[in-house]
Amino acid sequence: MGATWRQHLSVDGPGRMRIKKHGRMLADAMMISEPGMLEVGVDDRSPQQLVNTAELPGIVGQAWAMADWHFGYGFPIGGVVATSVEYGDSGGGVSPGGVGFDINCGVRLLSTGLSAASTDVRAIIDSLQRSVPAGATSKGGIRLTSSDLEEVLSRGARAACEMGLGAHADLGRLESGGFLETTERALSERALKRGEKSLGTLGSGNHFLEVQVVDRILDAHAAREFGLQEGELTVMIHSGSRGLGHQVCSDHVKEIESNYRQVGSRWVSDRWGFDIADRQLACAPIHSDEGRNYMDAMNSAGNFAFANRSALTQRVQESFRKISTIDADIKVTYDVSHNIAKFENHEIHGSNCKCCVHRKGATRAFSGDNPGLSNEFQGVGQPVLVPGDMGRASWVLAGPKKGENDAFSSSCHGAGRKLSRTAARKAIDPEALIRELEDMGIIVRAKTRSLLSEEAPEAYKNVDDVVRLTESAGLARPVARLRPLGVIKG
Repeated sequence: MGATWRQHLSVDGPGRMRIKKHGRMLADAMMISEPGMLEVGVDDRSPQQLVNTAELPGIVGQAWAMADWHFGYGFPIGGVVATSVEYGDSGGGVSPGGVGFDINCGVRLLSTGLSAASTDVRAIIDSLQRSVPAGATSKGGIRLTSSDLEEVLSRGARAACEMGLGAHADLGRLESGGFLETTERALSERALKRGEKSLGTLGSGNHFLEVQVVDRILDAHAAREFGLQEGELTVMIHSGSRGLGHQVCSDHVKEIESNYRQVGSRWVSDRWGFDIADRQLACAPIHSDEGRNYMDAMNSAGNFAFANRSALTQRVQESFRKISTIDADIKVTYDVSHNIAKFENHEIHGSNCKCCVHRKGATRAFSGDNPGLSNEFQGVGQPVLVPGDMGRASWVLAGPKKGENDAFSSSCHGAGRKLSRTAARKAIDPEALIRELEDMGIIVRAKTRSLLSEEAPEAYKNVDDVVRLTESAGLARPVARLRPLGVIKG
C-alpha cells in the first residue's frame, strides 16, 4: 500500500512542498524540497514521520522538515515542531524523540586570523590530533569532581569559563549565551557517571573537528560582522553532550513511554489522553511532572554540551600554540545547537503564541531584530552554521535581517544523509576514500577506518543544494562557503 501523504502533496512556493492535513493530522506539514526530490521511488519513511509529528497534541502552526531531512528516531532529522505551552490544562506535548539522543549536539566555528595559503595545515592537523580526544570512549576527557559537574550542568559555558576552559568574552557569540536555565538537575547516577570524564572530548559518528578555508564570501557585510575573511583558516567543531546526554534521553524516553499502551497501530496514554502514531513520538504534557523533569534534565545536558564545546575550543587553542611557527588569533564566530527544545514566542495565524519548539537536526535562525539575539548581530541576523561533508564544503548562513521566518525561525543543520550507515559501509572502501581525499588536498585522521565509509561524501546530500533550497524557501541567506583542508574523526 502506497503512502497516503502523496495524495495530499502540492508545491507551496519556491523550495517548499506542503502535505495538507488529512487523517489524524492536526496541522499541515511543510517540507523544504522540490517536486523531483519526492518522486515515487524516494524513501517514504521520512515524510511519513513528518506526517506523524503533525499529530502531536497541542501542535501549533505547521510541522516542518528542513532541506536536509532524513529518517530519524520518531521525528525525521531536520524536523521542527512547536507545541503550545497553554494547550489544555497541562500544555501540549514535549517529546524526547523531537530532540534526539545527542542533546544539544551543535557546531562551533572559530576564526584563526591565519591565511590558508601561507600556513602549514598538516602541522595543525597533527597537533590537533594529539591534543583533541576523539572516539567513542571518554579517554582523555577532563575529570570533573561532583561539584564541578554540578556547576557545568547548571551554568553551561559560564561554568567552563570559570574553570579556565573558556573566555567570558565569547559568551555573547554562543546561542543562549551558552546557558540553559535549570532547577532540579535530577539526572540519573548513570548519566552523571557518563559525564564525569567526557568533558572536552569530540566523540565519534558524525562528530568531527575540521580545518577549513573561507572559500567564498557571498554577503560581505554579514561576513565582516561574523569575523570571516576570504582565504582565512577556520576551525569547525561538531560535538554534543556525549554519553551524558544520551543517557538523559534514554532515561526519559523509557519513563514517558511507560505511560503508553498499544491499541492496534496506535499508542495511547490513558493518563494524559494522548493518542499518537508511533511509540518513538511518546510525549508528556509540558506542565506534567514528566514533562518538567525532561525539560530540566534536557537543559542540564544542553549545558554540558555548551561546556564541552568550550573545553574543545581551549584544546584547539592549545594545539595552535604548540606550533611555534604559527601565531593564531583564535576567536569564536558562533556556537549553535541543532538538537534542542526551547520555549519561544512566535506569531501563529496573527496571534502571539508561547510554544515549545522542538528542533531535531535543525538550527535556530533568529532575525536581526529579534530581542533574543546578541547585540553584535542586531540588524544582520543570527549566524547559522551548516556543516556539509569532509569532501565538499560547509556553509555559514544568516537569519533574516528583519522579521522571523515562518518555520519558527529555523533553518537546516547540515547536508543530511543520503545513504544509511550500513549501506555506506557496504559501498565505500575507506582506504580508497582516504587516498581520494588526500588527492583533493584534504588531510584525514580517523581512529576507526570503517567510520570513514559511513561519513564519506557519497553518504550525504550535496550541502550546496541544501543551502540553495534553504535560501529559495526564505529561511536563511548564504554568507560564506568553507572548504575542508583537514578533518579529524573519532
